[in-house]
Amino acid sequence: MTETEDFAAPEAYPHDSEALLAWLTTLVRNRDTGTLAELRRTGTRTDAHIRAGWYGGDRHRDLFERVAFLFALYHQGRGTAAYGYGSLGAAAARIGDGGGRGPRNPGAQRLVERVVASRRVPWRHLQHTVVRLRTCEQPPPSWTGLAEDLIRWNDREARVAYWWSVDFHAPPGRRRAQQQKRT
Repeated sequence: MTETEDFAAPEAYPHDSEALLAWLTTLVRNRDTGTLAELRRTGTRTDAHIRAGWYGGDRHRDLFERVAFLFALYHQGRGTAAYGYGSLGAAAARIGDGGGRGPRNPGAQRLVERVVASRRVPWRHLQHTVVRLRTCEQPPPSWTGLAEDLIRWNDREARVAYWWSVDFHAPPGRRRAQQQKRT
């Protein structure tokens, strides 16, 4: 071994959004309400936050802790795990009531405008979106897709905010087709 091999930096531990989702859904299935409650705590990093962060690898630890928080928030009081589907924009299009959903609902419209206008990951608005989906009894976005989108939030080529907006405004029959095209 050469001297440079002895001191070579280890490769970064990769993230695994599917493994995070598997762990989180197991918590719901096993009715581990204590760990889910820990994940909903803000201001203090609990053992549950640290465990969720490990799935984020070396570069995305904080992001994965926050996605786990959103998951736990959505699943508060639920006995069945929701894997979710579609992008956050497609999920936001399900927000509303009999008066209108998605683009036809002024509250959902304002919420999406705030989310997609953010330069940094809009955690507070994402939290509000998840709470609205839960309140409206609508499925969440794909949790693995959400984590992957947030990792690429500032990637100009990925254009995450743009695609969320497109999914939000797309006619209902076209939302799912567009999501499948991009993945």
